[in-house]
Amino acid sequence: MNHKKSNKKKVFRAVIMLLLLGVACYVGLVGWVVYSSNTLPTKEPTDVIIVLGAQVKPDGTLSEMLRRRLVTTRDEYFANPRLIITCGGQGPTEPMPEGIAMREWLIAQGVPADDILAETESYNTRENLLNAKAMMEELGLTRALVVTSDYHVGRAIDMSRRLGIEAWGLGSPTDAAYWPKNYTREAMSWIKYWLEELF
Repeated sequence: MNHKKSNKKKVFRAVIMLLLLGVACYVGLVGWVVYSSNTLPTKEPTDVIIVLGAQVKPDGTLSEMLRRRLVTTRDEYFANPRLIITCGGQGPTEPMPEGIAMREWLIAQGVPADDILAETESYNTRENLLNAKAMMEELGLTRALVVTSDYHVGRAIDMSRRLGIEAWGLGSPTDAAYWPKNYTREAMSWIKYWLEELF
């Protein structure tokens, strides 16, 4: 009987230790996302703004996340006008490519159409950046300001530089209600990203 109780205690302790380890890993990963998003290189002059895509709703309206990215892009453009590349293909529930919807929104906000190129073939951050890089190279542009959500900007800049883009980042604010979900998802995305870089 005592032996069984001893084994149960050991199992209970092991489960508690695993739970504590899981919590510590979660806190560490989310902490890394916060750190990477708040210790960006000092912004320097660039010759293009790359804005990364996010969901366009089935009715054609922008998701709040995408709208915030575009507001940040618009404000940055009017502070220092230069070419904008809007990135994003068309998902299964989207009525148009994200890059096109983004371009139309910016034009409606007063950004000249000639200053916006839409990239419409990408489906993730890496493809966004690779396709934008190809467009930059065709135009002889080398220095980019990458605009995305604040929780995502650290990984986006790290990825940009690994892909050979001389890049700086600017994050749009995340709604506080979505903070836990978005930062948790981004922590998982960092793990996937590190594994892809390793293998």
